[in-house]
Amino acid sequence: MGLGPVDVVIIDFPGNKFNGQIAPAIVDLVASGTIRLIDLLFVSKDADGVVTTLAIEDLDPVAGPGYLSLDISFPGALDAEDAEEISEDLAPNSSALLVAFENTWAAKFTDAIRAADAVVLDQIRIPAEVVNGFLELNK
Repeated sequence: MGLGPVDVVIIDFPGNKFNGQIAPAIVDLVASGTIRLIDLLFVSKDADGVVTTLAIEDLDPVAGPGYLSLDISFPGALDAEDAEEISEDLAPNSSALLVAFENTWAAKFTDAIRAADAVVLDQIRIPAEVVNGFLELNK
């Protein structure tokens, strides 16, 4: 079976209010086979605008205990270039978590597309906040 599509999600933590609350959801998605974790990268910008990056293995066990238990398939896939790209959008005194994951649930679908000699022209992801806002307005 081939690979499913890969997404990179960038999660902003204004005021550097980073904690381990997202890690259990990632663990559950990996355990259920829904996703395969490709890589994680933490990026922070201090009050002076200095940007720092941390790989999963560099995390303080107290600050991100749940993340240390995650199985990363391709450490280093997210790198300094990715951090630099998002650092421009990162406010001073904030941090971001970049999560790259394979949508393993879609691998069969991807294989079927290839077998049909078809090509995906584009893929659009609509953030949950946008969908929820739309549904709320159209009740």
